[in-house]
Amino acid sequence: MRAQVVEHPLISHKLTQLRRVETASNQFRELTRELVMLLSYEASGSIATEPVEIQTPVATMTGTQLADPKPLVVPILRAGLGMLDGMTAMVPTAEVGFLGMARNEETLDIITYAERLPDDLTGRHVFVLDPMLATGGTLAEAIRFLKKANAAKITCICLLAAPEGIERLREKVGDIEVELYLAAIDEKLNEKSYIVPGLGDAGDRLYGLAQ
Repeated sequence: MRAQVVEHPLISHKLTQLRRVETASNQFRELTRELVMLLSYEASGSIATEPVEIQTPVATMTGTQLADPKPLVVPILRAGLGMLDGMTAMVPTAEVGFLGMARNEETLDIITYAERLPDDLTGRHVFVLDPMLATGGTLAEAIRFLKKANAAKITCICLLAAPEGIERLREKVGDIEVELYLAAIDEKLNEKSYIVPGLGDAGDRLYGLAQ
C-alpha cells in the first residue's frame, strides 16, 4: 500500500476551516467538496486513458480521453456521500456504486448493511471515498470486498488519517495493491477511537445529528 499526503496551501487552508468547531454543516459540505476536488486531481494521476482523433476549429489532432471501462467511484455510506460531488465534478464520466459499512462502537467490528455495485469489477479502477481513516477496519473491509469482485486498481481518498489506522490498513490489505491519498495524518486515536485533533464525526458534521 502506498500512502501519500497531498501537500498544497489550499488543502491546508481548507482543512483548517473544516476542523473548526464553529464551521456549520453547509460550510462543512462545501469545504469537503473543494478538498476532494483537490485530492482527486492528484489521486487520478494513474487513471487509464486512450488516444482519440478529434477536429479542432483549425485542424485534426490526436487527443486523450478516459479509457473504458469507466472508473467507478464508491463512497462508504454515510459520510462518504459528502465526498461524492467533489469526485464526480472532476471525473463526470465515472460510474457510482455504494457500500454501506458501519463500525460497532463497542466491539469495533465492521458491519456491511448495504451494497450497490456491479457483480464483476474486472478491469475497473475503483476510487473509494471515506473521510476518516481512524481504526482502518472499515476501509480494509471495503478494499477486500472490491478485490473479491476483481477490481483492477483501488485508490482510496480520505481527508484525515491516524497513524494507527494507516498501519492497521497495511496489515489487513496485505499484498493487495492500494493507493491512499490524504489531506493530513493526525497525531493519534483517543480512547474512543476518534482521530486527534481530527474534526469530530464527519457524518454528523456533514448532515447534522438526527434527533
